[in-house]
Amino acid sequence: MEIVGLVVSARHRYDGRPGPVPEQSADRRERIEVRAGFGIVGDRYAGRPAHRDAAVTVLAAEAVEELAAELGTGPLDPLLARRNVVLRGAEVEALRGVRFSLDSGEGEVLLQGGRPANPCAWLDPALAPGAHRGMRGRAGVRCAALSDGVLRLGPAVLRAAVALDPGRAGAQHARTAGSVTRPPMGEDR
Repeated sequence: MEIVGLVVSARHRYDGRPGPVPEQSADRRERIEVRAGFGIVGDRYAGRPAHRDAAVTVLAAEAVEELAAELGTGPLDPLLARRNVVLRGAEVEALRGVRFSLDSGEGEVLLQGGRPANPCAWLDPALAPGAHRGMRGRAGVRCAALSDGVLRLGPAVLRAAVALDPGRAGAQHARTAGSVTRPPMGEDR
């Protein structure tokens, strides 16, 4: 598994009605600092009580790659989806409601997977027409930070109490009453 993108922003980039896509290169990081009960240092949601359970967002890069294949657009930049942590080789959608950790070499960062990070209408101008609808069920997961630590770009280890299938990293997951519907182990994989 690998951390292929880190995004931290002190202000909203996709605010209001979708329009021209703003410059975002200053939000891309090689390293982020996570604090328990606070979020990501420097991010607009850090320390805000309303976002404490959703202060860190995680996305599978493969979800954006699958979308690009479906839309026939060619490569799309997964960091334009504006998730804090972009992983390659991880079935992120299966982490809803699951405690998990990421370790990029400086110790584990413990996170609690929560509700889906639903796509917004800005994805159509930022990625491609149809991206808003196409990312439903695979736009990532919002997480609470349960420990302090540092995440860096590069190889990482993901530990979770559930079986994860890297082959399903970009697959859409159906939502039913706040949960994820997945095929039984060994089926449709």
